[in-house]
Amino acid sequence: MRVGIVILPEHRWWIAEPKWRAADEYGFHHAWTYDHLGWRSLVDGPWFGAVPTLTAAAMVTSRIRLGTFVANPNFRHPVPFARELLTLDDVSDGRFTLGVGAGGAGYDTTVMGGEAPLPRDRTARFGEFVELLDQLLGKDRTSWQGEFYSAEEARSAPGCVQRPRVPFVVAANGPKAMRIAARFGQGWVTTGPPTDDQEAWWRGVAELSAQFTETFVTHGRSSRMSRHLNLDSAPVYSLSSAAYFTDAVGRAAELGFTDVVAHWPRHDGVYAGSESVVEEIAADVLPTLGH
Repeated sequence: MRVGIVILPEHRWWIAEPKWRAADEYGFHHAWTYDHLGWRSLVDGPWFGAVPTLTAAAMVTSRIRLGTFVANPNFRHPVPFARELLTLDDVSDGRFTLGVGAGGAGYDTTVMGGEAPLPRDRTARFGEFVELLDQLLGKDRTSWQGEFYSAEEARSAPGCVQRPRVPFVVAANGPKAMRIAARFGQGWVTTGPPTDDQEAWWRGVAELSAQFTETFVTHGRSSRMSRHLNLDSAPVYSLSSAAYFTDAVGRAAELGFTDVVAHWPRHDGVYAGSESVVEEIAADVLPTLGH
């Protein structure tokens, strides 16, 4: 089991830098940040861009993998975004993973004066977004025409450090998004079902895991994919205690997940907790997981 940590891009760098360094030194396998223009209850607070944050994090870490959790099409076009991803892959010396999802309604959509697409259009747009990124990052030149995006002789020199391209971890809870994940992903990530019932959440996660296995097999994939579970989509915050975290990791492993992701504790509000729990997990839990 591999364990990742999300560090929200809400702090000035002199505060954020020690957290990224600590995640690397503590032995977490991967560290992520949100890729939004603003997020839910934190929309009126401080917020920084994901790509510059991860670039800075790459410069102060040496081992840990870094990623977006998750990038989405709401405010991005694949052509310029691919250039940013190539740069991240280069600066991190091949330690970057693209977490990518469909994007939802909310601030990211309305802030630029648009309207949230219908669910069917959102999924179709997501499919184009991932497919075009796959080509842009894996080919020297790309010309492509779709309903939502197009590219004309888009260059990608010098190409990714990681070959054939940076790995994709695709967020998917529904069947259409799961098909996109099975087709293009090197990993899959789920948030589980929306519910306030802890046991119902775990049952839903088990059902989604089974559905993804069926989708994966149907698409004839022979290579294994990593399976990531966002533990903090559950009603209970995963870092509420080291004991609770250990139990959650065990349950995720029983369901076939290879990776779990938690969030760095905040002082209050969402993901409120104590950094002492992170330290305890780093000292007592991570060394036992064999990652």
